[in-house]
Amino acid sequence: MTKPDPRTDPPNTGAKIIGSTAVGAGPGPEVMGATTLNGDKVMSSDGEHVGKIYDIMLDVRSGRIAYAVLSTGGFLGIGDTLHAIPWSALTLDAIDRCFVVDIPAQRLKDEPGFDKDHWPSMADEKWGTTVHHYYNREPYWTATRDVSEGRTTDI
Repeated sequence: MTKPDPRTDPPNTGAKIIGSTAVGAGPGPEVMGATTLNGDKVMSSDGEHVGKIYDIMLDVRSGRIAYAVLSTGGFLGIGDTLHAIPWSALTLDAIDRCFVVDIPAQRLKDEPGFDKDHWPSMADEKWGTTVHHYYNREPYWTATRDVSEGRTTDI
């Protein structure tokens, strides 16, 4: 598995892409349909398979991807735990055809998550800030606000 290097791949507001980024016939990997990502394998920063992409959450007002929802555990969709992962905490590995989340597997397992019948209010700024900070990311909407107001940030 190809691993992102935080020294050469500075954090930004979108998912990073490693591997082939050549423009070819058809979509991907720069522009892809969200449903094509559902079911994609997710690896932790320490190389453990931690689950699959369950859904992609869009911030409709800003037109940005807010979170990838990761499904962990369970069997055939029963007993799964879902985790909202900030889009900027993910790297698409185009060579190994998976995502890499920028935290160790145990830290992901320690995050309580939620179940498919009890989703959090993802539009709640307090909840979102907590999630982003858990993954060591600045909330995506603050980067949007900084850019729109002419401020520079290091994300």
